Amino acid sequence: MKEIREAILAGDTTSEEFAAEPLPEAYRGVTVRRDEMAMFEGLPSAEKDPRASLHVEEVPVPSLGAGEALVAVMASAVNYNTVWSSIFEPVSTFSFLERYGRLSPLSKRHDLPYHVLGSDLSGVVLRTGPGVNSWKPGDEVVAHCLSVELESPDGHNDTMLDPEQRIWGFETNFGGLAEIALVKANQLMPKPAHLTWEEAACPGLVNSTAYRQLVSPNGANMKQGDVVLIWGASGGLGSYATQMALGGGATPVCVVSSPAKADICRRMGAELIIDRSAEDYQFWSDEKTQNPREWKRLGARIRELTGGDDADIVFEHPGRETFGASVFVARRGGVIVTCASTSGFMHEYDNRYLWMCLKRIIGSHFANYREAWEANRLIQRGRVHPTLSRTYELDDAAQAVSDVHRNQHQGKVGVRCLTPEEGLGVRDPEFRASHLEAINRFRNA
Repeated sequence: MKEIREAILAGDTTSEEFAAEPLPEAYRGVTVRRDEMAMFEGLPSAEKDPRASLHVEEVPVPSLGAGEALVAVMASAVNYNTVWSSIFEPVSTFSFLERYGRLSPLSKRHDLPYHVLGSDLSGVVLRTGPGVNSWKPGDEVVAHCLSVELESPDGHNDTMLDPEQRIWGFETNFGGLAEIALVKANQLMPKPAHLTWEEAACPGLVNSTAYRQLVSPNGANMKQGDVVLIWGASGGLGSYATQMALGGGATPVCVVSSPAKADICRRMGAELIIDRSAEDYQFWSDEKTQNPREWKRLGARIRELTGGDDADIVFEHPGRETFGASVFVARRGGVIVTCASTSGFMHEYDNRYLWMCLKRIIGSHFANYREAWEANRLIQRGRVHPTLSRTYELDDAAQAVSDVHRNQHQGKVGVRCLTPEEGLGVRDPEFRASHLEAINRFRNA
């Protein structure tokens, strides 16, 4: 990998030279192991420690199939799906790989005793398989995490509806928390030239997810003037939703859990902020009983901040803990758009407030290629900025995942893979200089 890293850092290596660079037989990646699937049995989620299940080890470079690319990964990032994989919840990640492995001889490569995790990357194309025409060795890229087969007609209006839709690095192998990754060529997008490797790696999954969930007609279809309640507004997903609401003429009402996270939202330009910890919202009286009085108190607080308006859109991703409140506080005819469910998948809400008030719940899951491309273009144009708060080395990736699991982070957490230090990879310093104040502000430093 040393020669590949040096070729990338040189900055003037040609496509032909990259194509001629020999591939190593193995590379380092962050893995979970099939024979350790039962290590956390009987423990509550909060006590499951990713530092016990995640390993950094050498694995063989996978063979390259039609329509695929091998990418040298300069940097990656941690998402909540990596937390789920690391604690084997809600099901073991190996169940996804087994199912994928039954699809075809090519997909059988993914069903292995180990799983290389990670659903984000920035890096450089090393090789492309047959049928790839838009990308070549040496191209600097980022990757979105939608992996599709597109052999069914169901996926051709919206690839997220393809029956064989998967999240790369979560439901497929050879993910981005590694020195090399295997992706489908239609996952690739241009790396924003004004960003460093680690900055460019962190928006991919969450930025695209927020775009589909909030902006796209497949999601909430946000318009100017909408009031948008955003849970976890300073976090990896919510920070992009906050930027999109502000940039799209909507009014975000940002829900956070600490004064420090409230300050992050203010630095992004948000004015209406609810610190749920300081205001001591208790949406559940006990493990089985919700507290509608707290829903009403939250609704009154939103109207107090907005001058009397309820939320047109609720950007919902905590799940079980907040979902009953989300349904209640949406305005009559409003939308609750939901993904992730990081606090639990089994939601409960009072259906009277849904059906009698003509509200809608929309499920949203990542993004199709068009949506991911548009979300990346917002980054390229400096309209949306990375919310990278901290970067770890690859050897410390388990600690990074543990921090996300325990909510001891702000914005996105990055991981340096092949890049030897922070700050490298900027190809358009002039554009960067014109946006440097915003870049630094959104990095939550």
